[in-house]
Amino acid sequence: ISDQKPLGCWSVKHGQILTCPVVCNFETHEYIAVHDDKVLRIWKNEDINLDKAFKATLSADVYRIHSLPDGGPVVLFKGGGVRTLDVLLEAPQQEIENVISDEVIRWSGAFMEGQQPVLIFATERDGDFFVYVQKPKLSSVHKYKLEQQESSKPLCFTAHMKNQTVTLLCLYSNDSVYQVLIPLQQDTEEEEQVLSKSLLLNLSVSGSVLKGTSLVVLEKDHIAVLGSLAAPGKEPRECLTIWNTKFQTLQTSKELPLGTSGQLWCYEEKFFLTHGKVLTVIMYKCETSSLAAAVGKLKDSQTPDVSSFVNWNTLEDEELVVSFQSQESVALKSESRMNLRSRRSTGAKGQPETLSVGQLLLNLKDASTHVLENELRQLMSKAPTPDLQATIGCVVTALTDRCKRNPKYYPQNFLLQIVETQDLSYSLCPDLMAVALKKNDVLLLQICLERFPDIPEEMTYACLKAFLSLSEAHLQNTDVNLDSVICYIDVDFDDKEVKTEILENGFNAELDQDMCDTKIPKGTQSKSDGGSCPVGLQKAALLNAVLHSAYTETFLLPHLKNLPAQQAILFLRYLYYLYVKCSEKVNTTLPGIRSPTINQIMDWMCLLLDAHFTVMVVLPEAKELLSNLHKFVRRQVRFYSELNKIEGSLRELQRLNHLRDSQTYSIEVLEII
Repeated sequence: ISDQKPLGCWSVKHGQILTCPVVCNFETHEYIAVHDDKVLRIWKNEDINLDKAFKATLSADVYRIHSLPDGGPVVLFKGGGVRTLDVLLEAPQQEIENVISDEVIRWSGAFMEGQQPVLIFATERDGDFFVYVQKPKLSSVHKYKLEQQESSKPLCFTAHMKNQTVTLLCLYSNDSVYQVLIPLQQDTEEEEQVLSKSLLLNLSVSGSVLKGTSLVVLEKDHIAVLGSLAAPGKEPRECLTIWNTKFQTLQTSKELPLGTSGQLWCYEEKFFLTHGKVLTVIMYKCETSSLAAAVGKLKDSQTPDVSSFVNWNTLEDEELVVSFQSQESVALKSESRMNLRSRRSTGAKGQPETLSVGQLLLNLKDASTHVLENELRQLMSKAPTPDLQATIGCVVTALTDRCKRNPKYYPQNFLLQIVETQDLSYSLCPDLMAVALKKNDVLLLQICLERFPDIPEEMTYACLKAFLSLSEAHLQNTDVNLDSVICYIDVDFDDKEVKTEILENGFNAELDQDMCDTKIPKGTQSKSDGGSCPVGLQKAALLNAVLHSAYTETFLLPHLKNLPAQQAILFLRYLYYLYVKCSEKVNTTLPGIRSPTINQIMDWMCLLLDAHFTVMVVLPEAKELLSNLHKFVRRQVRFYSELNKIEGSLRELQRLNHLRDSQTYSIEVLEII
């Protein structure tokens, strides 16, 4: 999340629908999904095609799967039946009993009681609400009825367990939170016991009422509620609020002006919620509940930005250096805006050091260039190892801030030294590449593309467009690292690439000339036949850096569609050239340092064709390129088809060699049919 990079993406076929949230099996590190209510899918992170993943069709519709860290996944069916995943996979078509009748499940949760998983779910029927407690390994089921509340009904539920008692919290439509205690140890098999509830909290303060849509339990004395805060005479405002249930006070709150989906999640002292079109992660830390703290927070609730309970600064967009002015937000701010991977170095012990870095950067804001760079070099050399990454990020941010304030200032050598010698990421210095783009510093951009693991697709596209836009004459006088191209692009004394004869996996181009109806004049075939590089050394090295940058197709494709047609054709010609070069080698690997792989080349070719296929078909200058690419791919397919035909014979020959007495000398002629 800190790097803003999707790590995996899987899709079901057209017409199929994922019908319950996907979960992770903590024991096997597998993902579990259900589509079309009954079809179970299980796959691992390295699996690419979801359609080829493990599939099991069940006999009943699934409501939800719950994954417990120590108990494995538990499956809840819409009829109220419960199975552990292991039992279900032994016989996927086993009959699932209907526990509920004419009821609809509204909520479910799962817990561990010792070594036994416990699943709880709430149902509704004609305005009445029921709670079921199931222990699938013991085949134990208990049903309860919730005590009715006049003129109001439950909107959402959450629960937590302690000392073999489940505490169920219900958010009602009368803007109140009620508490229901459910004992797990039952000696009697009474039918439909009535559960009494007690008022836990009224969601109102200073005349304003919170219309809640979702709530989560933080710990025994604090809950968080997401909803719309309505004040008399004012428009309702969506807010995330934290309440002290022990003293009935509002601990802190934050307005969410971009709106939310109404859903709130909590995991490992972090809130997860959608704010506008983005997923927002907000870190918090529960304080010891005391009357003084509760009253103090209630008094300061109008200025929650200074609250140490929650790091609200993840919702802001101010510059990093400015955030160091607020002592309460320093440690968490550096985490949320830079990189969560440095989290192990933050916390109470790391706060004074981080603050001193921020104060130093503020003091150097107006210092001379010489003083600034000397102080920053000393700061990097003295930074303790656990905080080094965060400190370097602050240093780079300070330099890029000065570049933006003073267009004439650009410490290229200093920035290159930092990027080449330090383990940085895009999220640690998000303005660095934007500044380098503005300054046309292609060497710095090349190094960033090769080293940063988390570059957004928009920035990758911006670099690609900038590289393709630069003229070869301009690049001749530009410093670029050529290690990735110098070993496979031959250059003569005039610095022009020498065309070499290529044997394309045993096939001659003339033999397949009839495979495409397009007739290409002989005089123009040298441009797109893959024999000569369509770009110079410098531009080839820069384009290789783009090929190395990680991306997600879904996010990159919309940007690629904006690439001008001529640049798209030039890029495709270069990719085709690389493809042909790779095919010269038996192991399809290009020589050199950080040279692109065959998979990277193929992926980018497919991506570029997806983005510009209509334009490519229409443009006359692209017809030759597409024709040659088509013929070359068909030759490759034919070649591998021939290899597949003799694969069985070669395996049989290998088997016969193992059976034959190796000491006997013989000459045999084997005919491969």
